[in-house]
Amino acid sequence: QVQLVESGGGLVQAGGSLRLSCVASGRTFNMYAMGWFREAPGKEREFLATINWSGGSTSYADSVKARFTVSRDNAKNTVALQMNSLKAEDTAVYYCAASRAGYASGRTSDYNYWGQGTQITVSS
Repeated sequence: QVQLVESGGGLVQAGGSLRLSCVASGRTFNMYAMGWFREAPGKEREFLATINWSGGSTSYADSVKARFTVSRDNAKNTVALQMNSLKAEDTAVYYCAASRAGYASGRTSDYNYWGQGTQITVSS
């Protein structure tokens, strides 16, 4: 069992930056691929970024590729999402997720554990 806790959300002006962190419980964090997703009101959960178990492979949604960066620190059981040049349309609840498969994936069905989410609001 893995428990995930996100932090770093809040209110930011358009054009600003935020850094989300996700801390995982358990001793097998370095076996899991990690992903970041978001869900805006009235919309489906959307894939943003993923990183494989070692950190050697990452993938991004086209909508955030040039602005967001995912990273992980297996020694600290953490994964981060650096978000730059934020836009009003980035407003959503952001979730981190863990996949036992270990490979970077953009599919929600590949993820076994989810955090509770953290709200990001970007004011225009």
